[in-house]
Amino acid sequence: MLAKRIIPCLDVRNGRVVKGQKFENIVDVDSPEALGEFYCKSGADELVFYDITASSDERDISLAFVEKVAAKLRIPFCVGGGIRTLEDFSSVLNRGADKVSINSAAIKNPSLITEAAEKFGSQCVVLSLDVKKNAQGQYKIYLNGGRLETKLEAIEWAKTGVALGAGEIVVNSMDEDGMKNGYDTELLRQITEAVNVPVIASGGAGTMEHFFDAIETANVDGVLAASVFHFGEIQIAELKNYLKQKGVEIRT
Repeated sequence: MLAKRIIPCLDVRNGRVVKGQKFENIVDVDSPEALGEFYCKSGADELVFYDITASSDERDISLAFVEKVAAKLRIPFCVGGGIRTLEDFSSVLNRGADKVSINSAAIKNPSLITEAAEKFGSQCVVLSLDVKKNAQGQYKIYLNGGRLETKLEAIEWAKTGVALGAGEIVVNSMDEDGMKNGYDTELLRQITEAVNVPVIASGGAGTMEHFFDAIETANVDGVLAASVFHFGEIQIAELKNYLKQKGVEIRT
């Protein structure tokens, strides 16, 4: 069994790491490079950085923080937000990132997934899904940082993305984002059963039990969280020890 990954998520706005609830109520946390270095030393397996307003502002991703982060880290990291072209992929990867996350651009131009996978390898292409359950109980995909509902159904879009070349799927439950009530394990289970690439859980972690539930119930490959790490509510070393005692294969 492959070791499960613990992945802090750092939302970046105007060069600073911020955090909110359900994509709102944003508060300042720290600089990307300082917090990234802290997590590297704390035992994180990977990091994810999202420029959270690049797509909604219709601007290119801010690249200044990527180089600063790369200079501080010894672990892989992924960058997303405002990625629209192969040139954007090149810019981010050339500045030290290991993976690139795409969301809105992939929905608007699905061929970008294939083109990026062919040029850089599927392992570099992460398809991020912002998912929310609608009034009919359907899991729908949202655009522009969760601001615009699409007609895409989450599980089918995940399958399509993998068929096009995505090497990893990040599933962010907008309903649970920042609420600390636990991951949407039903959504995650449906997606892990539908695709044959690593699936990362995002949105809802509040306790160490929530991390275990996502791994045990949905068989995700990694668990991503933000506020519980940013504000010191859960220490990565303690989380890893807890999961190990539960029989989960983790990297130490």
